[in-house]
Amino acid sequence: MTTGRDRATQRLRRADARLNRERLVTAAHEVFTEAGPEASLNEIARRAGVGPGTLYRHFPNRQTLLTAVLGDRIEALCEQAEKLRTSDSADDALRHWLGAFLAHARAHHGMGSALMVNDPGVPGPDCHQLILNAAAGLLTRAQHQGAARADLTADDLVRLITGIALSTPHHEDTEQADRLLALVLDAVYAPPRRGG
Repeated sequence: MTTGRDRATQRLRRADARLNRERLVTAAHEVFTEAGPEASLNEIARRAGVGPGTLYRHFPNRQTLLTAVLGDRIEALCEQAEKLRTSDSADDALRHWLGAFLAHARAHHGMGSALMVNDPGVPGPDCHQLILNAAAGLLTRAQHQGAARADLTADDLVRLITGIALSTPHHEDTEQADRLLALVLDAVYAPPRRGG
């Protein structure tokens, strides 16, 4: 028979486990951002203030940890897109979100690539589809208001922003990514050229 004390102990253990998981994801985000997807898992555990055994209980391998970190960040981007969909200006909302997506993609593109190369079967959210859905919601709204070209697709935008992220390393011209994003935005808002 389970006593009240046993239930309280179980609740405390579950709360500790949740807190440890949150600490591990936060530390992993920092370490992966600094050192890339091959960063030391022991360093992640150290920064989270837990032992390696605790890390492996929550995340049995590197891919599950990468998935958790990316899933957490993608969820934040999608929540931001949802909030922006209610703003007054559809073009400002799209511009703001594309800037946030570019910052995310520049910081995390190595993680996404590592997941696809190492083990595409790791369970977790379909991050690419979540991003496409977020972009589609904002783009469609901008198109309905006449603020964006009707011939663009969410996939077009995601590929363009991803291309900017992959081609602009952080250590080089720090303003280049913003200039390229501005060019993309000019194209988003410009009417398509007629064939002649």
